[in-house]
This record gives sequence, C-alpha cells and structure tokens, in this order.
Amino acid sequence: MQRTLWRNKRIVMLLIVGLAVLIPQAGVMAWSEHPLVTYPVMAAIPEVSASESVTVESIETFLSAEPKRLEQLLLEEEAWAQKNLQWYPLLPASLAFKADGSPDTLRERFCHAIRVNPRVKFPCYLQMLPGGYAGERPPLRPSEISFLTDTDDWGETTFVSLYPEGGARPLEIVVSATDEPDLLGLDIGLFEDNRTEFGKIYGFGKQPFGNPNLEYGSQAPFHMGFYHESGIMYFFAGFLKKALPEYRIHLYKRLAQFAFETGHPYWGWRFTGLGLHYLADLAQPYHATALPGVGTARALEISIVDMIGIHGPKNNAVQLVSNRHTALEKFVQVVLQRAYKKGELNQPILAALGSAKDGEPYTDRVPRDVVSKLAHDKAGETDRVLEETMPRKFVSDPTFELGTSVERRQIVEMMASEKGPQATERLTLLVRDLLIPFAVQGRGYVHAVLSNDKGQQ
Repeated sequence: MQRTLWRNKRIVMLLIVGLAVLIPQAGVMAWSEHPLVTYPVMAAIPEVSASESVTVESIETFLSAEPKRLEQLLLEEEAWAQKNLQWYPLLPASLAFKADGSPDTLRERFCHAIRVNPRVKFPCYLQMLPGGYAGERPPLRPSEISFLTDTDDWGETTFVSLYPEGGARPLEIVVSATDEPDLLGLDIGLFEDNRTEFGKIYGFGKQPFGNPNLEYGSQAPFHMGFYHESGIMYFFAGFLKKALPEYRIHLYKRLAQFAFETGHPYWGWRFTGLGLHYLADLAQPYHATALPGVGTARALEISIVDMIGIHGPKNNAVQLVSNRHTALEKFVQVVLQRAYKKGELNQPILAALGSAKDGEPYTDRVPRDVVSKLAHDKAGETDRVLEETMPRKFVSDPTFELGTSVERRQIVEMMASEKGPQATERLTLLVRDLLIPFAVQGRGYVHAVLSNDKGQQ
C-alpha cells in the first residue's frame, strides 16, 4: 500500500513539474509599449487630460517628506494583502519600512519594503508617443533609464529628461509610468532562485512559473494572473495560483492616493500609471490563461509523454504558445506605432479606447473577476484567430522563434501578403474587443485613486 501511494505521489509530482515547464518562458510582456494603449484612455478622462502641470520631484524628496505616515501606510498595505490575497507571501519583518532609518538608504529601504528590484533608480523622465513633440527636453537613451540588457522593444522610442522642480502634465506622467514595470525592471530578480541577493531576502520563495534564468522571465508571476483555470489544472498545477498582479495593483493604488493626500501629485500620477500597467496586462489572454489553444487534457497528455522521455510535444507546445503570444503583442505595437506617427487617432483600436465609458465603480475584485475573466474567456478565440490570420511560420511552425526574428517588424505586411488585408482587419477588431475591458476598468481605477476610494474585496 505504501509503495503504491508513493508511486502515485511521485507521478503527481512529475506531472506538476511537467506542467510547470509547459508555461511559455518568453513573451512575459503583455503589451509592448503600454503608453500606446493607455494614452487614449487617459486622454478621455477630463481630470487627467485637463489638469495643469505639476512639480516634478525625485523619489528621495517624496519619500523623505512624510516618512512616518508612509511607514503606517505600508503597514496597512501589508495587513490588507495578508487578509485578502490567499497566496500572498508575507513581507519579512526586517524589510518593513521605518521612518527613522538612514536618509542615505531611503530609496533602497523603500524598494525593499515594497519588494521591487533595488537597482531601479526611479529617474525623472517622460516616454514620448510615436511622432510626439519632445520640445527642448534633453533626450535619453533607454540605457540611461533602465538597467536591463535587452531594451530592443524601445529601440524606436523617444525618452526625454525631466528636472526636479520643473513641470510636467499629469497626462504625460501617468501615460509614461504605465511602461515602467517592464522598462525599469521593477519585478525582475525577486525570487530566491533568481540569483540575486535581494531575491534571497524578499520572502517570495522560489519562482512558481516562468523561467527564472531569463531576464524578463522572472517577472512573470507579477504580470500574469491565472485565476480561472479548470479544477484539474489547479490540482496538478497548484503553482498557477501563486500570481501577484493584485498585490501590485492595490499597492500602487494606495501609494498614489497617499501621494495625492500628502501634496505630491507628481508621484500620485506616477504610481497611478504603475498600477494601470498590471491591470492592462490582465487584459491579455496569454496573461490570463496558462496555455491558450492547448487545453487541460492535452497539457496533461504532453506532460505524461514528456515524463517518459518524449520531449518533442512539450517543446513544440511551448514554442507555439510563446510565438502566438509574441505575434499578438508585436502586431498591436506595430499597428499603433504607425497610427500615432500618422496622427490617425480614429484607428479602430485607439478610437475604441478613447470612447470607452465608465462602468461600475472600481473595486479590488475587478482585476480578477472582470479584466482577467474576460481575457480568459476570449483566450481560445484569440489563439484561433491568430492561427487563421498570421503567417503560418509565425504561429504554426514550432521550429521558428518569432521573438528574435527580424521579420516580426514586418508582421503587418506579411499578414496581408499571406492571408490578405481582411486578416489585419479581423485581428484589429479582436484586439479592440480585448482592450475595451481595460479601458473601462482603467477609468474606474483612476476615479478610485482620485476619489480616495479605498475599495472593497
């Protein structure tokens, strides 16, 4: 009996490991260049677009202004997370923010307390939209903003410097900040197996999914929310529940409210933008469903044959899902970049984002129960439409790596050439429908921040 139980337990564990490696390891950014998506939503909110310029502040100035109140806020935030997030890993007591700490370590202590990568300097800058007017602000290279080695997605993006005590418009600030979790690398290297010193002390444990050895791969659990998988998938792959976007969304909402309350609107808008990033990520079907197009039964079958040494089906499935994820992301980036450069704000995706109306008041259940749920429900359709509208090599050839291919920059032309102009139109309408929930709930998130609504669970 004991031998049978041990054998069954070992099979379950092997299945869990097999499913873990099935989660695609690439494409952990949901939308390349979040400002492309966020701008029309924010521009349509009068409290954002019509607000006058605010004074730019360094992160040190903000943190040193109200340290005791900030200490209390972060204590309350930790209590909220412990109460409301089932899989939340507790903050080690030694990392809690203390108001009486050394001024020389202020930024680092804040990074430790909110458990982001302490290499992030939070520079003062703006990310311009394609074709946008930078004025006389000094240009910056991505390497002057980010510690990341791979900034290829921002190769054509214009960045400009902001000076403390200078001015910037709230619309510019919040839109720029929506790209920061990816661009600045806020969530990179935070787990104990990520080969970083801070990852060993942050208390997040081992990375539950994604590839801990890839630069962007380590941010996956903060940017993906697999909240609506089947019961059998959770049984064999319980690690999928260990997703943390809700933690980030709520944290930055409360920091934004705190900044506005204490007279620091620059950081109020910037933290608002950070929270919006994760909300938009959950609108991406490949961030809301573990294996779109594969299915639970097929995933288990692939895991079983992989256990006995037949690795081809697993490798093929991972590559195809990864390529389709990348194809969707790159399509949206290319189409919207071109629309902005031409001044075509009536482009279907941009027009839909800008014309979205307010929905029900925002609550802290919205990321999981609304945005992620709607994306999950459309995952199968998204995967099917990509297969039918994209060049076959991009989405149906497991020997091809789209993420590093120069051909991905010509994705629209190649779609039209192989599948006809109707393919681009069809995928454009699908993307429009995918992003509308973010537009509606993003408006609600901003209203909740500005009204100082603490939300409900």
